[in-house]
Amino acid sequence: MGRALELARRGEGAVEPNPLVGCVIVRDDAVVGEGWHARFGGPHAEVVALEAAALAGAAERARGATLYVTLEPCCHFGKTPPCTRAVMAAGIARVVVAQTDPFPAVSGHGINELRAAGLRVDVGLLEAEARQLNAPYRMLLAQRRPWVIGKWAMTLDGKIAAYTGDSRWISNEQSRAAVHALRGRVDAILVGRGTVERDDPLLTARPAGPRIATRIVLDRHANSPIDRQLFRTAPLAPTVLAVGPAAPADRVARFQEAGCEIWRLSELDAHPGNQLHELLAECGRRRWTNLLVEGGGQVLGAFHDSGLLDEVHAYVAPKLLGGSSAPTPLGGVGLARVADAAVATETRVERFGDDTRIVVRFSRPSPLSAK
Repeated sequence: MGRALELARRGEGAVEPNPLVGCVIVRDDAVVGEGWHARFGGPHAEVVALEAAALAGAAERARGATLYVTLEPCCHFGKTPPCTRAVMAAGIARVVVAQTDPFPAVSGHGINELRAAGLRVDVGLLEAEARQLNAPYRMLLAQRRPWVIGKWAMTLDGKIAAYTGDSRWISNEQSRAAVHALRGRVDAILVGRGTVERDDPLLTARPAGPRIATRIVLDRHANSPIDRQLFRTAPLAPTVLAVGPAAPADRVARFQEAGCEIWRLSELDAHPGNQLHELLAECGRRRWTNLLVEGGGQVLGAFHDSGLLDEVHAYVAPKLLGGSSAPTPLGGVGLARVADAAVATETRVERFGDDTRIVVRFSRPSPLSAK
């Protein structure tokens, strides 16, 4: 099952909004076939593994074998036929499932169908790891919004820029390459107007990844300079300007003419969480699975205050900037008590040259929420 989880990750960025799934078929302690769901609309992991066994001349060895799969086999017709039928037709004797599929058309039905056909089905092997793997998929199904990843680069003393605003470059080239790889697998990348004005980012993946992310700028009054890279390249990469109801029509029209899509968000009160929940709901309607929030500090702070940061990628460089006015990663209101901080469910620490990347996933949102 550990191997199946490794294989499943290979579909990251290419299969969403479908789940990441890997499969390994074993007979007499030997692997006779393996596969993973490689692209949205393509064959599922179980079918790929069975076909791999057939191509290797091991189709007969698959009969009576054990199939390990990271997610419950589907039992309905979607873009592909049901995997349960393929598994039964191949003569698999036992299926080991890491986790049930929360998708309503499958949830438990695939397992029941296999058991009704006489197969032995065991559920729960490495379930926690499998649930972490598909946390974004589960989020989209359960809350109809994407998984939110906050990302920043900071110095050892927690600064994302000098007191002058200069921030190039805190992280090294290896860290920046890792960020480009992350951009290449998400559905959208979000920044605030201040980041557009100050840093003039392009927010594209270089080199390109399996996905082309939509670039979103939060700009309540449509005050961003129209000459920035994001807007000059709007015809080449999807670009959204998210504005409030009071944004002047003539300013909004300039961005539309430049090729931007406009999202008008309501402003029910002063709490920014209202607009963020509304924005995430629109992302969910588009079946976007992963949203990367790159800054600045006020935008990241607003997501944190609203309990909407599901994962953080923090790049820490061995540099010191100091300065009481130098910005830190999270602005906003913040938490009143350390005890209110979200608890990490998964933490990974990786080195990129002299930089350190800390990746953390959280078990629950911050107790602060939009009112």
